[in-house]
Amino acid sequence: MPDTAPAPGPSATPADQPSSAGPIRAAAFFDLDKTVIAKSSVFAFSKPFFNEGLLNRRAVLKSSYAQFLYMMSGADHDQMEGMRAFITSMCSGWDVEQVRALISETLHDIVTPLVYAEAKDLIAAHRLCGHDVVVVSTSGDEVVAPIAKALGATHAMATQMVIEDGKYTGDIAFYCYGEAKAEAIRELAAHEGYQLDHCYAYSDSITDIPMLSEVGHPTVVNPDRALRKEAVARGWPVQTFTRPVGLRDRISAPSGAAVATSAAVALSALASGALAYTLIRRYLPERQQ
Repeated sequence: MPDTAPAPGPSATPADQPSSAGPIRAAAFFDLDKTVIAKSSVFAFSKPFFNEGLLNRRAVLKSSYAQFLYMMSGADHDQMEGMRAFITSMCSGWDVEQVRALISETLHDIVTPLVYAEAKDLIAAHRLCGHDVVVVSTSGDEVVAPIAKALGATHAMATQMVIEDGKYTGDIAFYCYGEAKAEAIRELAAHEGYQLDHCYAYSDSITDIPMLSEVGHPTVVNPDRALRKEAVARGWPVQTFTRPVGLRDRISAPSGAAVATSAAVALSALASGALAYTLIRRYLPERQQ
C-alpha cells in the first residue's frame, strides 16, 4: 500500500545516504492530474459526491467549470489558490469515513478509464528498472493514495486536511503544492536514500517547476503554455500523452518481447544504469518540438 510522505522532520544524516560502493537508489516522481490521468482527480468525483448529498447542484456546476478551465489552459498560482479555497470550504464538515468509502467504491469506475497508456507504460518501465514510483499531487490524500495504490506506486504524497471528531474542519495541515512539493521530495529522498541527480520527475504544470528542478531527469508532459516555454528554455524533454486506457487493480510490467529483452540485459546493465536509460527512452514517445 502506498505510504504518505513523512511530515517535515530533521535533515538526513550521512547514514541516510547510499554508500559509493552500493547500488544507486532512484525514484520517478509523477504529478497526477493531466500527467498520469486525463482529468483533475478531485473534480472527477463530483458526480458520486453529488449523489451522496455531499455536493449541491451549484457546487457541481462550479467544479465542472473549474475542470473545463483546467483542461483547457492549466492552472497558474492564482487559479490554484482559488481552487484550494473552493475545495476546503466545500468539504468542511464532511464525514471522513464516508468520503473514503465513497472514493473506494467508485475509484475504478471513475479513474480507471482516465489513465494515459503512455503513463502506464512509463510507470511499468520505471518499476522494471528497479525505481520507486512516487505520485505527488496537490489533490487530497483520500483521493491520491488509493489511485497511487492502483498504479502500483511505492509512495503517495498529497495534501493533508485537518480532521477533528471524524470530520474535515476545512483547514489544511499540509498543502502539497509548489515549493512544498519539492521540500517533500527532498525529505522523502533523504529518508529512502534516493540520489536526486539520478531521479526522474514528470508534470504538466508551471507550478511544478520546483519539483522538476529537484531531479536530474525532468520531463514535462502535456504542458501548459508557461511550462512549455520554460521547458524549451531549459532544454527539458516535452512529451504528449493522449491515450487514456483501462486500468486493472495494478499496472503490470511491459509484456512479451520487451520483458524478455529487458530481463536478459538486466544482469549486466543495472550496475551502470544503461537499462534504466534504455527502458525509459523506449516507453517515452519521440521528443516533441
